[in-house]
Amino acid sequence: MDAVVVRRGESAPSVIQKPRPEPGPGEALVRTLRVGVDGTDHEVLTGGHGEFPAGADHLVLGHEAVGVVAEPNGTRFDAGDVVVPTVRRPPASGTNHYFERGLADMAPPDMCVERGIAGAHGFMADYFTSAEEYLVRIPDSLASMGFLVEPISITEKALELAYASRSSFDWDPKSALVLGNGPLGLLTLAMLDDYDRTYCLGRRDRPDPTIDIIEELGGTYVDSRVTPVDEVADEYEPMDLVYEATGHAKHAIEAVAALGPCGVGALLGVPESWTFEVDGGDFHKDMVMNNKALVGSVNSGVGHFEAAADTLAGLPDWLIDDIVTGVFDPVNASRAFADDETTIKTAVQFSTL
Repeated sequence: MDAVVVRRGESAPSVIQKPRPEPGPGEALVRTLRVGVDGTDHEVLTGGHGEFPAGADHLVLGHEAVGVVAEPNGTRFDAGDVVVPTVRRPPASGTNHYFERGLADMAPPDMCVERGIAGAHGFMADYFTSAEEYLVRIPDSLASMGFLVEPISITEKALELAYASRSSFDWDPKSALVLGNGPLGLLTLAMLDDYDRTYCLGRRDRPDPTIDIIEELGGTYVDSRVTPVDEVADEYEPMDLVYEATGHAKHAIEAVAALGPCGVGALLGVPESWTFEVDGGDFHKDMVMNNKALVGSVNSGVGHFEAAADTLAGLPDWLIDDIVTGVFDPVNASRAFADDETTIKTAVQFSTL
């Protein structure tokens, strides 16, 4: 079968032939439909994130997948069910209390592997296998865009944590700032449609398709070269929610200055090491005296995937059409990893429903 991989010592995807996997006990065989490409995949290619499976000379890429059950193999699924896989699995050393409690998304990095990212092959192949507890059934109508369930699930979890941090009082957020106008930021902006005022920060010049999407969603585009994050509160308004999806280390600190009293910052980016000066006293005082909160969030669980499928079903067709700028077959998979100003979200397609 075809598989899109990155080899050790290389930084570009390749297509190789691998045997079709055989499902073990409790696993289903899934025929892959589409696999999305995101910023994490680019970081894996460049070596900035992730790791190869132990002893392997390559890593099968892809963690945003949708497929069709080909062989149920005694699982709860039927042949033909459309499913999306979660990303995390127990480490080679065996299961642990996070997985035993159904909390894979809360495990620290050394207590899990992530398919297509760190320590385990991903889904960017004609077929993959998965234990049934890590597969989520979705409606057939979502099959073509089911690869968006995983990124949407990331925001489902982050928002859940943000609201949980305010559960001691009646938090009624009206304003939100999304840091990052990539596909995750744009999908998140669409998910905040019940907020009165939304903003999305980026570093692009007009005309630009992401700015068009932001404004079509009713949001305000904020150019960080003109208005840095820590000046947003003065230039626009203090925010009830700041959602960080840039991986820019300073944004974790600057987000606090952008928050209004009782505001929450949700941090999702994974930055490289960077030392810079911060007025720690002012930061600490602002957090305490204004009842602000910061929450970190990574990965997502089965419940978040289920919620994400419902969210995806409710998004407008025009948004999906505008965000997904390219779908390529495995032979042309390298085009799915191209990075230019016209690319927003791409996927590799292996088969159709």
